[in-house]
Amino acid sequence: MKGRMSTHLGNIVIDPEVIAQYAGSEAMECFGIVGMAAVSMKDGLVKLLKKESLTRGINVTVSENKLTLDFHVIVAYGVSILAVADNLMSNIKYRVEEFTGLEIVKINIFVEGVRVID
Repeated sequence: MKGRMSTHLGNIVIDPEVIAQYAGSEAMECFGIVGMAAVSMKDGLVKLLKKESLTRGINVTVSENKLTLDFHVIVAYGVSILAVADNLMSNIKYRVEEFTGLEIVKINIFVEGVRVID
């Protein structure tokens, strides 16, 4: 389902793919996030996604003009996962709500792996 808003000038429709792309680029700016992860259901392997395919690590659900975001992330080794998750949630909630004008009701973060940064 797409995000829809009506204004006095007309209707605005936002595709979930656009929201996922924006949220993914904002998530990569957060401290402690190495990248988005893709989980293979077939063999259970986790793969670090390239910048071009960030949206595969994010699931956007739009229901009654409210957003639910699921992030599958890989975090940096040695950082507090709780601190990274809190930082990610607060930054994404603020920035995506400002960008779209839609309310975020839930952000789920799935830490799929830990990676040492060179």
